[in-house]
Amino acid sequence: MSRDYSPRAAKTMYFIGVTTGKSSIMKVFPKWVEYLGLEARIEGFDFPQHDQPENYREVVAFIKRDPNSLGALVTTHKIDLLTASRDMFEVLDPYAEILGEISSISKRGSRLCGHAKDPITSGLGLERIVSDGYWQSSRGEMLLLGAGGSSLALTMYLAERKKKGGDTPGRITVTNRSQPRLDEMRRIHTSIGFDIPIEYRLCPRPEMNDTAVASLAPGSIVINATGLGKDGPGSPLTDQVVFPEQGLVWEFNYRGDLLFLEQARAQAKSRSLKIVDGWDYFIYGWTRVMAEVFDIDIPVTGAGFDQISALAEETRK
Repeated sequence: MSRDYSPRAAKTMYFIGVTTGKSSIMKVFPKWVEYLGLEARIEGFDFPQHDQPENYREVVAFIKRDPNSLGALVTTHKIDLLTASRDMFEVLDPYAEILGEISSISKRGSRLCGHAKDPITSGLGLERIVSDGYWQSSRGEMLLLGAGGSSLALTMYLAERKKKGGDTPGRITVTNRSQPRLDEMRRIHTSIGFDIPIEYRLCPRPEMNDTAVASLAPGSIVINATGLGKDGPGSPLTDQVVFPEQGLVWEFNYRGDLLFLEQARAQAKSRSLKIVDGWDYFIYGWTRVMAEVFDIDIPVTGAGFDQISALAEETRK
């Protein structure tokens, strides 16, 4: 795949993903930079999943050397890109070091910086869904379908919250189609002293995920963190799944066939479900990385954040 790595004439932020042209950010970004008083453009770089290391090194080297290339948001390739190019970064934040991934590339002078923002953005997204004290009052649990980077990031946020005495689920279950990601998550949790009761469950077939959902207490949250519905078609569940009574259902994606979301909506009334897609997660994810790339403050609450959200919502309609 040919990519243009010639010097840019204007300040540019990049989106490194798989199908970047389909993302709403291409319409949202111009509105946001105008509102924030920035002069910058956005450009997508698409890579196939698990691309060759030299291709990741090439794009990182380009961003590093080109003065008008300010940084990038990285999705899908967070682990592979950092694995291939770790030696090219002068600064990695603590989450990037622990998780072995980056979602943000930025510059501070001559230093190239990598940050793993997902523990922050997933935490902000969760706080948007559940009120403080929810877990203690509801006695609900959390089921994470998929043991990839987004699931691991959310558990990292919860670990930090628990250490600070905050409200967290009484129990977490993580399912995955293959064992290695579960083992890696367990390894990282052990290294940080993760102290929320957690089960790592191998579920190679969707009906096994159905069983995990069926075992949840009322008021529990079910999260699709698999990528199915966006990066690939389908859902980690079958149509026979029964969601927990008065449960929360969170689809990390906001675009794609979103079959998981449709399965939840079919039971919204009968099971009294609260259903949330990945739109707010998308906004938090981009604004946290933009704040890093442009070295500015972007609010996560209040009137400023509401305006940013409203600008994005205009493009969604």
